[in-house]
Formats: sequence, structure tokens, C-alpha cells
Amino acid sequence: MHVLVVHNRYSSAQPSGENRVVDEEVGLLRAAGHRVEVFERRSDDIAGRSLLGKAAVPLLVPWNPAVRTELAARLRAERPDVVHVHNVFPLLSPAVLAACADVGVPVVATLHNYTQVCPPGTLHRDGRPCTECVGSAVSLPAVRHGCYRNSRLATVPLAVSLSVNRRRWWSGVERFFCISAAQRDVLVRSGMPAERLAVKHNFVPDPGALRAGAGEHVLFLGRLAETKGVRLLMAAWDELAADGGVGVPLVLAGAGPLAPEVTAWAEGRDDVRYVGLYDPEQCRRAVARSVAVVAPSMSLETFGLVAAEAMAAGVPAVAAGHGAFVELVEEGVTGLLHRPGEVASLASCLRRITADPVRNQEMGQAARRRYERHFSPAVGLERLVEEYRTAIAVRSESMGGSK
Repeated sequence: MHVLVVHNRYSSAQPSGENRVVDEEVGLLRAAGHRVEVFERRSDDIAGRSLLGKAAVPLLVPWNPAVRTELAARLRAERPDVVHVHNVFPLLSPAVLAACADVGVPVVATLHNYTQVCPPGTLHRDGRPCTECVGSAVSLPAVRHGCYRNSRLATVPLAVSLSVNRRRWWSGVERFFCISAAQRDVLVRSGMPAERLAVKHNFVPDPGALRAGAGEHVLFLGRLAETKGVRLLMAAWDELAADGGVGVPLVLAGAGPLAPEVTAWAEGRDDVRYVGLYDPEQCRRAVARSVAVVAPSMSLETFGLVAAEAMAAGVPAVAAGHGAFVELVEEGVTGLLHRPGEVASLASCLRRITADPVRNQEMGQAARRRYERHFSPAVGLERLVEEYRTAIAVRSESMGGSK
């Protein structure tokens, strides 16, 4: 199969799980013998633009005509079987859909977040879930609240793009890949066409080695931001420390706006280590040495990659009991779910997951079995190719049997 992947890579200053998923899918398909090309833009390149070029970027968010022309020419030259769209913000824009329509190539799109119904894609505002814009034709609440980067001005291009391109997305994509059933449910309730929404979980590469022994630490691995539950975790860990601790340290690995706060909080403590940003190999080693991985997200995660990575290494997870974590973590079997946003509930789960090494090992083994059944590369490849074939067939039928 010949696949063209379309993706706007996120800034390297903020490591992106989405970039990793794209790269891993491309590698998986190529290893299986499929021809995969990439059409991309990089957010890192914005810094090298002229002042005028930087000022023009927000204007390109709803529509980039140059991208339409360039991509259409490439599609005519290469004639891929299917185009797989990931992120189009900020440099590609939904003009990629027009290019595919111009040439008559079927399109699938992975929905890594909620940007189809929420301008910043988080369904989260001011420390709590927010659905004010869901189902609305015009995303005025997002602009009023400055939901993207706490800026009304920065939110405007996203809100405009969502409003003017909504129908183009819904009619121009044969299959949307939701990365969890929880995400699909939200999108169906928002009015997106249910028949075009398929659940296709992200796969996770096999780390090659399972956890040996009981583990050395509890691990938080991710963006140091309010929405990821970092402050909630700090408060829960302080509560545990005041009660004598859990016998192993908390390791926090990542970067983000709360890094200075985390650094100050961890300084001088024996029960906390902030290690900064890990590379992929360091991440794998840290997960495999964990008693548990903790994911106390405040927002409705569409997937929760770190929980699946923990499963792959045979490590249980403690995660917030909402969003995709409810289907990723089997309560009491592969990990524990705490009540979202509640310090005492998170502290209780952390205490329980570390208190019984035998039960912890059983959970880890069950987590690995769940990974093999649902999130392994073999499962991911089968599901991906199946959905490509479905999209190609749907497009062929709509064109009266011609490709």
C-alpha cells in the first residue's frame, strides 16, 4: 500500500507524544513493506522566519493556500492510495483536505485531541473540564476565556478555523481514527458523523524487557503542566510524606510551565527527584524500574500513552478515573483509578499500589497481558491497514467504483 502521511510537527522544545506516535506508525508500516511518504511542516521553523513571516502565521491557521497547491501537485505526481492526516496546526491548515479533494485521494485522520470541537483541543479550562464550545457552530466561549495560551488573540485563529472548516472536515475525511472509545463518545455527542468515527488505539513499541523485581520508584512521566495533574500529585505526595511515606521516592521526568515550581518543591528532599527531560531510552529504563507509573491528569485524556507504556513493561498504573484511562486501566487488575482532582483519593491509590509487592507484581503481569492483546505493534498494524482499506473502499464507492 502507498500511504502519504501529513503532519505538522510540534515544537521540539515541548516533547510531543503525538510526534512519537506519527514516527512509530510510519516505521511500523515501512517495516511491514508498505511505501510511506511524509508531507510535513515543522513548528520549529517559525523561529527562523522574518518578523513579517511570523506575523502571518496566525492568518494561515484557518487556510494556507500555498499548502493546497503544493500538496495537490505532489498527490498528482505520486498518486498514493490513501492520505493519513495527523496535525495541521499551525502551518498546514485544513487546506490539505481541499488538495486531497482536488485530486480525488481518500483521506483518513487521526484525532489526537479534541480540536474538532474545542479550539485548544483540551476540553479543559481553569483547572476543570470544560465543554462550553462542544456542539456550538461558533466557538465564542473559547475566545472570551482565552483558552489557547491564556490569550484571546491567540485563540481567535483556532476558533475561526474550527467554525469555517467544520463541514470540510466532516465531509472530506472518509474515516476519523479516535484513539479511545471515550473520545469517540464525546465527538459523537458533539454531532460528528458517527459512521465516520472508528476507534483505533495507539500502539506502543515493545520495550524489549519487562520490569525485574519490585521496582525502585513511583514515576511521573510527562508534561509538567496543571492539566497533567502535577500540582495534584505534589499535594498527594506531601500527604503521604506527612504520614511516613511509601518507602520509595517519586521521580518526575518532563518539562513544562511548572518546571520551576517542581524544582523548588523537590529541592532538598530524599523522597522526590526531579530529573528533567528524559530521552526515549531513558524513559524506557525509568518505566521498567517503576513500582508504578502515575498519570493524575485533570483533563479528559484522549489516550494516555504513558499508561500503555507502563503496560508494555509489565508495570501497573495509577491514573485519573476519567477519559481514556477508564478503558486503558482495568481497576484493581492492571492498576488503580483515583477520583479525578481529589488529593486524598490519589494518595490512597499510591499507598495501596506500593504497600503490597505481591499484588503489585500480579497487576504488572496482568498489565503486560493486556498490552499484548490490545496495544502491541502487531495489533496496531492490523487495525491501521484494515482502516486504510475501509477508507479506500468508501471513497471508491462514492466515486462510482473508480479509484
